[in-house]
Amino acid sequence: MKITVERFAFKKNYTIGRMYLDGKFFCDTLEDYDRKLDSTMSLDEIKKIKVKNETAIPTGTYNVTINEQSPRFKSRSQYAFCNGKLPRLKDVPGYEGVLIHIGNKPSDTSGCILVGENKAVGQVLYSTKTFGSLYEKLAEANRKGEQILIEIKRK
Repeated sequence: MKITVERFAFKKNYTIGRMYLDGKFFCDTLEDYDRKLDSTMSLDEIKKIKVKNETAIPTGTYNVTINEQSPRFKSRSQYAFCNGKLPRLKDVPGYEGVLIHIGNKPSDTSGCILVGENKAVGQVLYSTKTFGSLYEKLAEANRKGEQILIEIKRK
């Protein structure tokens, strides 16, 4: 399965994008401020530009796993259905623990990708429902043994 996040609205404190699953629109996304990091940059370049908990991850393509439990989210009730095993992006340069998860505002991201519907300025709504639907699709791909990739790009 290929997930594509196409960032298109670049604001002072957040970035709005659209998520596609195998080329079909799925939902809107909310991330931290896009400081134009790219996965081809050196780690030193990324560290110079990145502001912790306030910077969207570098554009690029990453493997995604749903087999690791999140220490931060494992005991939250909205993740009981997946036992806290959230989609995790692997080997993001200069970042650790990048997840796709539930949230509504830029303060909820901390470098992660939030999913929902962008029906309010600077927010995504219906995030819990959207995340549940996304997780079902990722879990099905995982059960089939499919590799799950995510490409982050700018429009």
